[in-house]
Amino acid sequence: MKKSIILLVCALFSSPLLAASEDSVLLVIGASFANGSMPFNDQLQAPLGGISVGLGSYLSLGQALTRHPALSGYVINEAQAGASTFDRDNCAPACTPGVGWQGYDKQLTKALARVSLYDAATGKTFVNAKYVVISLGNDCLHSNAFGVPENQAVPCSPKQVDEYIDRLIDVGRQAEQAGLVPIYEKLPAWNRIDLAAAQQIYGLQWMVSAADYNFMRERLWNRLNKEMPDALVLDYWAGYETLGDHFHPSPKATKRAAQRIAEAISQREAGGAQ
Repeated sequence: MKKSIILLVCALFSSPLLAASEDSVLLVIGASFANGSMPFNDQLQAPLGGISVGLGSYLSLGQALTRHPALSGYVINEAQAGASTFDRDNCAPACTPGVGWQGYDKQLTKALARVSLYDAATGKTFVNAKYVVISLGNDCLHSNAFGVPENQAVPCSPKQVDEYIDRLIDVGRQAEQAGLVPIYEKLPAWNRIDLAAAQQIYGLQWMVSAADYNFMRERLWNRLNKEMPDALVLDYWAGYETLGDHFHPSPKATKRAAQRIAEAISQREAGGAQ
């Protein structure tokens, strides 16, 4: 059995199919825009009982990228619906220890493990991926995004928004150190969502105000463009449309986002500037 595995690995490394960029894997980390499923722990406990966005009738960005004809179709998606950039417990309204989400550093570590193979003879690690989509998290969006009881959660200060962006940049730099190109997004425009309606649907004590949302949206966009010059920072939610929950993307919006990502990757591979 061991010999068979070694032969298989050798065959993969020598295969021109695997070496072709169009067949490399696209990694995805993030929250519910990227993956509609809540994570379960080993005791089969999950936030909101493990429900998925739209009761499963939802096309996440990760799924749309898998389906896009211009991409390889190979996607490793470690995003978790409800996640933020840091580890946290579900706290709606009170915290449940051990029931919650993994942060982006762990998501990236898991995604890389799926596509990496260390060669002891050369001391090098082969990574069968070139890009990682780092979709935005729940940080600063609502009262259950902090890992503290909802009645103790308060909207993010500008300093906390910057700390959130720091975490996004940190995980992007980790990806770059592994040889990957990070792909970031701009938040959908405020007038394309209805967070007051979404708050009622999801039973949250509060959601971010228009002023705070717009500040965070522009701060994210400006800092990511300035501080991650080798990343792809895309406004792929332009013209955003929502599901009936007034927040998550419609299938049309998600397919359009996948198309824009595919176009940006194609341009980067051809040596074009973004």
